[in-house]
Amino acid sequence: MLNTESDRHPALVLVSILSVCLGLQLPASAESHREPSTPSRPSVIHTEVVSTAEGGFELRRDGEPYVIRGVGGDMRMDRLPGAGANSIRTWGVGEGTGRLLDRAHAMGLTVTLGIWLQHPRHEFNYNNLDAVAQQFEDVRKAVLKHRDHPALLMWGLGNEVHLHGHDTDAALWSHTEAVAAMVKRLDPHHPTMTVVAEVGGRQIEAIHRMCPSIDVVGINTYGGAATVAERYREAGGTKPYVITEFGPNGRWESPSTAWGAPIEPSSTAKATSYRTAWTNSVEAELGQLALGGYAFLWGHKQEATSTWFGMLLPNGYRTEAVDVMHEMWTGSPPTNRVPEIRSLALEGFDRVLPGSEIVLRLDATDPDGDALRVYWAMVDETTEFKIGGDEEDRPEKHASTLMEGDLEHARFRVPEWPGGYRVFAHVYDDANEAAAVANVPILVTPDPEAEPEVITNQ
Repeated sequence: MLNTESDRHPALVLVSILSVCLGLQLPASAESHREPSTPSRPSVIHTEVVSTAEGGFELRRDGEPYVIRGVGGDMRMDRLPGAGANSIRTWGVGEGTGRLLDRAHAMGLTVTLGIWLQHPRHEFNYNNLDAVAQQFEDVRKAVLKHRDHPALLMWGLGNEVHLHGHDTDAALWSHTEAVAAMVKRLDPHHPTMTVVAEVGGRQIEAIHRMCPSIDVVGINTYGGAATVAERYREAGGTKPYVITEFGPNGRWESPSTAWGAPIEPSSTAKATSYRTAWTNSVEAELGQLALGGYAFLWGHKQEATSTWFGMLLPNGYRTEAVDVMHEMWTGSPPTNRVPEIRSLALEGFDRVLPGSEIVLRLDATDPDGDALRVYWAMVDETTEFKIGGDEEDRPEKHASTLMEGDLEHARFRVPEWPGGYRVFAHVYDDANEAAAVANVPILVTPDPEAEPEVITNQ
């Protein structure tokens, strides 16, 4: 990479921060030390947001219209082109970012490259000069390192930084603008985006008033995805947007049991959420405000449960969310579809005595008539919904509790010790590496008829 004057003079970085935040005109001597715009290189593929004749927006890559048909995550990337996807989104940069970009480019995929900005709710102080200057420098280094890669589509500067009452934090938004302005100076070939959680509070107003260097607003939306375009406009949104995360209702948006365990939709029910989000918030707004969207999550993780957000299972099997997005992206469903779970229900009361037996009824089918098998499991209910996706972080399984099980029912003897548990049914079509999943929460308690205390940590 080219060495610049500011590479050798870190103090000038702080001058740039203050000038952007305060709207100051740099003196000529300081202006002369600004990093020059990146000259066009053969490997760079230019992306831009353009206004349409109809008063909307369009994303263009290498001069051609480009609709983002993407996912968040990079597991099993090789399957994405066949499903009709063309892009992935990341949340941060690290040692493996260059290799990720290379892999994506080899598969014909673009990357919205996320650069993590620290969160005030995690005790990062946007009034701490040293901390903010270091973050500014970290962003600068990331951009200089990856700006020329042909897989790069746009920059994602921060993810949900405003949460927990920080949507009116002027220092945070000033820093966001300073970072975005720097990125645009270093790389005029790729748009800048910052990502918010939903469109409530004053965050949309803040971006439009304080961040002119942000080209695109990224919106993470789950239960509200069907109406986000309307609500974005009502909040004052006029910049183009990308739906940067969408999928099933989050556990914070879902009904819970009397003891606080969130009730997870089946993979079949979740597929409807993916379809509605894409149809209402992306497809209906193309050429107007929407530039595309990223379904969440291409992979798997432990958050509330091991299956809540994953479009894939740990063994790589796809769920119905993948088939729905395949249809949305290509116009046709896959030739062989995943199994469906019509219902999974517990017979009787969901609060039971220690050591007692429970029976669950399963109604599952395969649209293509393929042979199916079922895997039943009982696991501890997690009390920390933000646990990561590592196998060792997952709740403990109780394999010995299963007495019998098939594609229609299962019988368990629950553990002797009180607490919350979940019973999972995974219905597999092994020939096509496809699956349907559902679960039911139960409470083991010495007094099933008593009003239970809320035992989960939401």
